[in-house]
Amino acid sequence: MSSAGKVIKCKAAVLWGLKQPFSIEEVEVAPPKACEVRIKILATGICRTDEHAISGAMTTKFPVIVGHEATGVVESIGEGVTSVKPGDKVIPLFLPQCGKCSSCINPNGNLCVKADVTGKGVLSDGTTRFTCKGKPVYHFMNTSTFSEYTVVDESSVTKIDANAPPEKVCLIGCGFSTGYGAAMKTAKVTPGSTCAVFGLGGVGLSVIMGCKSAGASRIIGIDLNKSKFEKAKAVGATECISPKDYTKPISEVLSEMTDNSVGYTFEVVGRLETMIDALASCHLSYGTSVVVGAPPSSKMLTYDPMLLFTGRTWKGCVFGGWKSKDDVPKLVSDFLAKKFDLDQLITHVLHFKDINEGFELLSQGKSIRSVILM
Repeated sequence: MSSAGKVIKCKAAVLWGLKQPFSIEEVEVAPPKACEVRIKILATGICRTDEHAISGAMTTKFPVIVGHEATGVVESIGEGVTSVKPGDKVIPLFLPQCGKCSSCINPNGNLCVKADVTGKGVLSDGTTRFTCKGKPVYHFMNTSTFSEYTVVDESSVTKIDANAPPEKVCLIGCGFSTGYGAAMKTAKVTPGSTCAVFGLGGVGLSVIMGCKSAGASRIIGIDLNKSKFEKAKAVGATECISPKDYTKPISEVLSEMTDNSVGYTFEVVGRLETMIDALASCHLSYGTSVVVGAPPSSKMLTYDPMLLFTGRTWKGCVFGGWKSKDDVPKLVSDFLAKKFDLDQLITHVLHFKDINEGFELLSQGKSIRSVILM
């Protein structure tokens, strides 16, 4: 019996307020309106950005269903949807691609105007498709994947190869693509170059994988936590260092280590001080530094403009610079063609009921990526 056009009751992990644990609740998911898609979620990753919603580091309305890195199957579509159909395997997109705004039209842009960067928590018509205990529940980053079913705008979903394993390619929905693209697409790392990666979490490791794929000859991983070094080397770092082991600035350490030849640096921590360290660490004349880690909201950065005047390039990067609807299916195909290995990033696979455990692993630094099976 088809569920199309009907309200679906299902389980979702609801956040009722700031700094509260997830509560597994029965929610009602309304059918998709025009230009919307209802998706049955198969697997979803736990990303640091979701934790930012819990802690208040990211503006969010409560109650909310977070989660934004997932794989699913289209359950039903609203009027006017043409890019997917029921039964298609898909990845929801926290960064939409409407195809019409100035960013989407420009070949170098990807920050679509439909992206919910201010935490509105609603779909295009200004309303939500979730209710729980008679109350509306807000959406998160256009996706809300910590629910057995979710509704997204057509611009926030893309069809992928039906053979793709959902528990692996869900990482292409955020963490992997963000890091890999920072090296491959935003920085455009060149063969034989030297790279330095600040922060060796899941996204930092994905940056290393991108640098390796681009042909970098030396990739230096930097983190205060030395327990991360073994994994970093396994995915492609040629060496790893901790700033704790030096009394001089890390930029000087890197310059001496490399005979002043660091062409590319990546800040994947999201700390203002580390952003300046990364900028100072790339070559003063031809170096490129990319800000990958999401900066703290409402904070200002002070730096010496001479760092730029000498010739450095300082770039930002959202979702690795990829155009989501166009590039995510290509990245899934590259994974199926074994151009990169996502297994190295997945440390835990959990059931939906254990979602709070997944966030505990994240906060304790015990996981790289935990994947929730729905």
